[in-house]
Amino acid sequence: MSDALTRPAAAGTSAPPRPNAVVAVLALAGIVVSLMQTLVIPIVPELPTLLHASASNTAWAVTATLLAAAVATPVVGRLGDMIGKRRMLLTSIVLLVAGSVVCALADSLVPMIIGRTLQGLAAAVVPLGISIMRDALPAERLAGSTALMSASLGVGGALGLPAAAFIADKWDWHILFWTSAALGAVAFALVLLIVPESKVRTGGRFDLAGALGLSAGLVALLLAVSKGATWGWTSGTTLGLGTAAVVILLAWGFWELRSRQPLVDLRTTAKPQVLFTNLASIALGFSMFAMSLVLPQLLQLPEQTGYGLGKSMLTVGLVLAPQGLVMMAMSAVSAKLTQAKGPKVTLLIGALIVGAGYALNIVLMSEVWHLILVSCIIGAGVGFTYGALPALIMGAVDPSETAAANSLNTLMRSLGTSFASAIAGVILSQMTTDFGGHALASENGFKVVMAIGAGAALLAFLVATFIPRQKTAAAATPDGDREVEPVGAEA
Repeated sequence: MSDALTRPAAAGTSAPPRPNAVVAVLALAGIVVSLMQTLVIPIVPELPTLLHASASNTAWAVTATLLAAAVATPVVGRLGDMIGKRRMLLTSIVLLVAGSVVCALADSLVPMIIGRTLQGLAAAVVPLGISIMRDALPAERLAGSTALMSASLGVGGALGLPAAAFIADKWDWHILFWTSAALGAVAFALVLLIVPESKVRTGGRFDLAGALGLSAGLVALLLAVSKGATWGWTSGTTLGLGTAAVVILLAWGFWELRSRQPLVDLRTTAKPQVLFTNLASIALGFSMFAMSLVLPQLLQLPEQTGYGLGKSMLTVGLVLAPQGLVMMAMSAVSAKLTQAKGPKVTLLIGALIVGAGYALNIVLMSEVWHLILVSCIIGAGVGFTYGALPALIMGAVDPSETAAANSLNTLMRSLGTSFASAIAGVILSQMTTDFGGHALASENGFKVVMAIGAGAALLAFLVATFIPRQKTAAAATPDGDREVEPVGAEA
């Protein structure tokens, strides 16, 4: 099997004339798409008033994006492998722009949900960008470029929050979505002009039944997880959706194993390197998102609680922004470590750094600088892990399957974040303190969530120890790499 870090760029395509420009454009596209995740955070409390709907209904503006992203990521990744990664990347950006425009014109709930769904369908941009890099870049550029592309997901989220808070505070909230549409249009034009199309494709027929089955199973699972607290964890709706998810996904797995051209090659997914990387990704997704739930609440709760810091949403964004810069910087360090020691070592170190950040947060949470320090430490760990994950995946799969494999790994991280949101929500709603007649999450509740975040990072470390050891990029040679199949070849 070709090694992702040493595959010659000539395999299936020639190196682009401007590799720096290609990397910059793809990373920009990843940042633009990741912005949509934090775009609505500053206005979530105001959505019921802005959209003339109840809080439970406006919550679908967030849930719809989550569901659409979960469905689109594996499907678009597979289509990218089949008919062209650049083509599907451009399609995803068009959906983002269209969704942004719909939201920018919305003054009621239904068009907002439609627009947010379209934005969610663009979630496959990062795994598609990583896969394009594998096909297009020289081998010596691959580790650093994929690490930067992978980190763009966190960078965009961290930098987007203060920008979104500032815009929402100073101008009409519709400007948020017009800005997103403009950035998407710029990314589309740059990808069209600079990014080459890869000739590495599988061809074949699209597994429509597999796509529908996976989509139905994921929607049922994520609805049960994300809405369980609202509907009641023991309610018939939640239990019914959970049961349906299990049944549908088991049936889907049976279908995929029998299919000649499956949506997801479960036999490849069962390889130890892919399997344990994906399992570690779920734990990491859980751990990484816990911080996004805890720190903004600590910063915004009233000082009179004794542990809240009484800051505005804009301040929250500014406190978390350095995390994105640290994440970007650490992606370069991650790449060098991967080249020297292999991506497994990088992943192990990153997981330990994330765990250490949460452990420190348990004892340092009373000052703004405490939270800046903690977010930067966790961001450094995320930079390491986000750089290692695609390298591990691409080192174990055929070049013609990289978009689907990277998309599945991205989906695993998303599942982890969904579980984190549900579990942390339950803990913070149960461990409360009375404040002027209102129940607020208690200090101990936050500490429990931090402890669980640290535990999830250590679980990721433990799972990652089972990943088979890879040869390092520095020691490997491309002589043994086999040629990839031409356009239209069967998988």
